[in-house]
Formats: sequence, C-alpha cells, structure tokens
Amino acid sequence: LIILCDQSETALHNIYLELEETHTNTNFHAFVGDVRDEKRMDYLFETYKPHYVYHAAAYKHVPLMEDNPAEAIKTNVMGTKTIADMAVKHGVHKFVMISTDKAVNPTNVMGASKRIAEIYVQSLNNSLSTNNFVFSNGLSYINDLNVKPITKFITTRFGNVLGSNGSVIPRFKQQIEKGGPVTVTHPEITRYFMTIPEACRLVLEAGCMGKGGEIFIFDMGKSVKIVELAKKMIRLAGLEPNQDIKIQYSGLRPGEKLFEELLNDNENTMPTHHEKIMIGRVREYVFSEIETQIYTLLQHAKRNDDRQVVVAMKTLVKEYKSKNSIFEELDDVQTD
Repeated sequence: LIILCDQSETALHNIYLELEETHTNTNFHAFVGDVRDEKRMDYLFETYKPHYVYHAAAYKHVPLMEDNPAEAIKTNVMGTKTIADMAVKHGVHKFVMISTDKAVNPTNVMGASKRIAEIYVQSLNNSLSTNNFVFSNGLSYINDLNVKPITKFITTRFGNVLGSNGSVIPRFKQQIEKGGPVTVTHPEITRYFMTIPEACRLVLEAGCMGKGGEIFIFDMGKSVKIVELAKKMIRLAGLEPNQDIKIQYSGLRPGEKLFEELLNDNENTMPTHHEKIMIGRVREYVFSEIETQIYTLLQHAKRNDDRQVVVAMKTLVKEYKSKNSIFEELDDVQTD
C-alpha cells in the first residue's frame, strides 16, 4: 500500500488520477493532511503504520520564503520535525528526506530552513544509535523503552528537477506561447538539473542503500546556464531568440545565488557502489543542543517574529549569509 499525503487537494487529486490510469494494479490511498498538523500526522501513522517514509513536503520558492520566514520554518523545519518524530514513535523502518542544493552555504531563508531540517534529521538518527542518550520534550518516552527505536534517517540532496512544479521549463514554455519576453534573472546564472524519473530513481536507490545518518549527494552533471536553456526552448518552438522572442533580464531576486553548490567548503564526499550517488561528509551536531535551538526557533515562528526567526536561523547555521536581502544586516547578529 502506498499512502499519498498532501495538504494540496488539487495536487493530490491530480496524482491520484494519474496513478489510476497508469498503475491499475497498485494499491494506493490519498490522504489529505498537513505536515504541520501534529494530531493529523499522528492519526496517519497510527492508522497505516508505514514502513518507509519519503518526506518531500516543503516550501521551495526562494523569493516567497524571503518574505515569509516564519512560514518557511513552520513547514520546512517544524513539518520535518513532526514527521521525523512520528516515524520514531510509530516504528518506521526508514525515513528519507528530500533536501536541496540550496541548503549548501545558504544565502536565503528557504535554503537555510532546509539545512536546519537536514541537521535535525541527521542528529536525531545519531542520537538514536548512541547508548544512554537521554531524550527530552516529545521524545522523552524513548528513555523508558526496553528496545531501541528502529528508524533510520537518510537525507538526499540534489538540485532542480526539470518539469516539476514551479521550475523554469513550464514558465519558459508559457512565456514563449504568449510571444515573450522570456525572463531570466541574470545572464550568468546557472543551475543543476535532472529529470523527474532520474530524481525518483536516485531517491529510491539512496533510500535502499542508506544505513542511517547519511546525506547522499547526487551527481547532477554539469550546471546549465539558464539563458542557454531559454534559447534552446525558443529554438525548439521553431523561433529565434531575440528576434522572434526577446530574452529579458530581470535581475537577481532576494536571496538568489548566481550558482548553486552541492557541498560547502568544509564538506567532501565518499563514493558508493552507485556512480551517481555519493555520501557527503558533513559536520555532525549534538541532538540535545540542536533540539533546544530548534525549539527556540519554532517559538519565534509561532509568534510570526520574522526578525528573530532569521537571527535564530543564522545562529544555527553559521554559514548562512543573506544575499540581496533585507536580512543581510542580521549576518553578524547571533544569539548564544
């Protein structure tokens, strides 16, 4: 049985219809629920007792999250924490989190929120495998268990997926159909891309090979200049760039990088048996310290105090330096 969980009724309806047409022999169920709703998620896990969880729920649009930091934290951090904690409570075998290359040396709220989610998941995994670790808050029940929780937490980190919701391909297609212009933020901006089937296969394979605590980095090939992608799409439509369809540069948006990275300066990788999947050697955190800091962060988010949210994020993720953003002034304002 495959459980499809989404808070978007339309998205859930669309994928349900698609699966009905293409996978007639597959047993699946659509479940409307929000990862931010702890009671609803507890009901989901209690009812269906999943063995494997693939956690992809997230806000992902950089400019929108730059304007709404508290909401980014409620979904990307609190939502991840809720699902991860439920996975432990209900005996999930493996929890696979979908992260992003924007979590590396983040320059925006969205990327930093995903890095914090990575940190929570990885440090929770490591604490579960540590003897005599004392849990507090919502996980304190673990201290009284005779058997250790079995859940293994795995993270996958990769770039943009061609044709996914909100990606440049559908937007460029719409702009070309309207006669242009096609808008690109900067002539030098580049991004990593992979196709939907490739991303799905690699996520599933990383989930299978993961033993717990890994951050898997996918080989995305060479980065692509967005302007070249725009030109190629215009030509595929039988038109000429800057003759039939104008390319217009709109300027980098708040928090946006010219190029993305898959590792920061202090990280490196180890190979796996799969040529396209590597294990990132990243800084590890002590769960009890992280849990306290994340609790503080979530309190700021619940109060919708965007300034304190960003200060707490920068305290947690030291490499988070805002770019082209109103939060640049907070880069040196960190709490203990």
